Amino acid sequence: MIDIRGECRMLKKFEVLNEMREGYVVAVVRGNTKEEAVEIAKQAFKGGIRSLEITFTTPDAAEVIAELASLNEEGMIIGAGTVLDDTTARIAIMKGARYIVSPHFDRNISLMCNRYCVPYLPGCGSVTEVMEAVTYGSDVIKMFPGSLLGKSFIKDVHGPLPHVQMMPSGGVSKDNLADWLEVGAFAVGIGSALTKNVKNGDYSSVQTTAREFMDHLEALRTK
Repeated sequence: MIDIRGECRMLKKFEVLNEMREGYVVAVVRGNTKEEAVEIAKQAFKGGIRSLEITFTTPDAAEVIAELASLNEEGMIIGAGTVLDDTTARIAIMKGARYIVSPHFDRNISLMCNRYCVPYLPGCGSVTEVMEAVTYGSDVIKMFPGSLLGKSFIKDVHGPLPHVQMMPSGGVSKDNLADWLEVGAFAVGIGSALTKNVKNGDYSSVQTTAREFMDHLEALRTK
């Protein structure tokens, strides 16, 4: 007998991944305060970036996730980043995170995410690490640090493991977005590039920068 509830939860997991793939750009949100992080996330979403990764280096990150989740914005995909242990992963999931990202692979985080049918994107920097993450159920691997590994890492991994989906985070810009598309990156994470023009508490530049990224992505996809 098929467990319909379990099947539906699994479908939700792949719906999240499909939405992330379609949106392609993930805003990696870091704030000095809860209020700053919420505003950065809102502005990025207004600029067209649907996937918002709230990092746990942000004070009260769990409450940032909860506040964004309470908005019930159609198309908004809220995730948690810089998750270092399974306890933090569960807190994030309970607050409304729909995917979990960590800078490393952690078996216990993977098991926790599997338990709740939530995508887990661990940071990996070698084929050995990638294989371990895939073995424990990760469908997408965070290529970290992307700025050091470079686009050739995806080609190198796809040699022996062509089925593995990879998302670079770090070092992604409008100038190299075409390169990541070319090598088959699942999605890309951008952080400091979004906030580099923020001045005196005015976060409107985040929306402008996000829109520039998304317009550039659309232009590349329609070539």
